Amino acid sequence: MRGEPHGIHPAEAGPRRRQDHPKTKTIVYWIVTALFCLQMSFTAYAQLCLPQVAEAFTHLGFPAYFRVELSWAKLLGVVLMLAPAPGRLKEWAYAGFAINLASALIAHLSLGDGPEAWSPAAATGVLWGLSYFFWRRL
Repeated sequence: MRGEPHGIHPAEAGPRRRQDHPKTKTIVYWIVTALFCLQMSFTAYAQLCLPQVAEAFTHLGFPAYFRVELSWAKLLGVVLMLAPAPGRLKEWAYAGFAINLASALIAHLSLGDGPEAWSPAAATGVLWGLSYFFWRRL
């Protein structure tokens, strides 16, 4: 056992480390995904119930019905991400959220809105990217 740290044979230490690694990925995936889903659920609620959010949609040039459709689509996507749904449906949810977040950034930037308007979409996009990254590695 010379040259081996703490008297542990590498063959004994290796498998334990590999078993912990997938568990860590799973925990990180669920934390990031829960934060992402909370954010998307909150924005869906805000789009349906808060007048200042309806005004923001008008400012961006979107019709009122689109705000309602988008809110319900977000809630459906959240359910698909959190439920034990088939992978193909989860892929569609991720794709829909990517389009939604990219569109929000484009809409705000095209009107010259400042960071206070577009940074929530950018931050949520980071959560989306992390969630997708870890989901593909589970």
